[in-house]
Parts: sequence; C-alpha cells; structure tokens
Amino acid sequence: MGLTYKSILVAVDGSKEAEWAFKKAIEISKRNDAKLVIAHVIDTRNFATIEAYDRTMAERSESYAQELLQEYKQAAEESGVHTVQVEIEYGSPKVKVPKDLAKKHATDLIVCGATGLNAVERFLIGSVSEHITRYAPCDVLVVRTQKE
Repeated sequence: MGLTYKSILVAVDGSKEAEWAFKKAIEISKRNDAKLVIAHVIDTRNFATIEAYDRTMAERSESYAQELLQEYKQAAEESGVHTVQVEIEYGSPKVKVPKDLAKKHATDLIVCGATGLNAVERFLIGSVSEHITRYAPCDVLVVRTQKE
C-alpha cells in the first residue's frame, strides 16, 4: 500500500471555497491517477423551515445541483481526470459526506473548502469541514487557499 490515493471525494456547494477545493482535488486526482467523485448535498433541513414543504424549492435545488455538477464534471474531464463521478445526496452535508458518501465510494481522501460561516454560526452548528474532519474514515484536506 503506497502513499497514493485511489478514490477522492470533493464536496461542492457553489461557494468560492468549494471551487478552490475542487481545483486542488483535480490536481491530486491527476497526480495519483485516482477516481474523482464530485458530490453536492442538498441540505433538506432548509426545507423543514417552510410550513408547507415547498416542492418548487426542492426542484430548484435539484436542478441547480445537477447543473453545478455537470459543469464540474466537464471541467474535471477536460483537465485530464480519467474517472469522474457525480453524486447528489439529500440530508445534512456534515453527516452525508464523511459517513455515507465516503463509505459508498471507498474514499481515501476527502477534499472540502473551509466553510465561510461567521463565528456565531460556527459556535451554534459547527462548520461542515470541522464535522467532516471529525467523522471521516480517511484523510481530509480542508482547502483554505485560492489556487493560482
């Protein structure tokens, strides 16, 4: 077992931090000739706050996710990553990414952006990247810097 990664999972949410994480994940995938799984988790807790569960909001979230992932998939393939998969999951990103998605894809590296929460939010709910780091069964790279 060398120090190479075979299956890399990158969580994207449309933020600029996620974009940096994605770019770094591409580089690592190419260096290791690894499979790249690009995942977006639709946070269903956002829907729970709406009185009557709003179907159009759910559908909008899903079509946004599909568009986002198609763009990312194309970019990864054009950059020279051989195996690219996309995944849309529903639930809480900080649980789905480290527990379900990592297991499903036998992930050995999770790449995520440092989430831009303010101090109060971080205190109340803990950042997604913090949770991923705590519960992941594998290495985690939290990307804080912009890729040139």
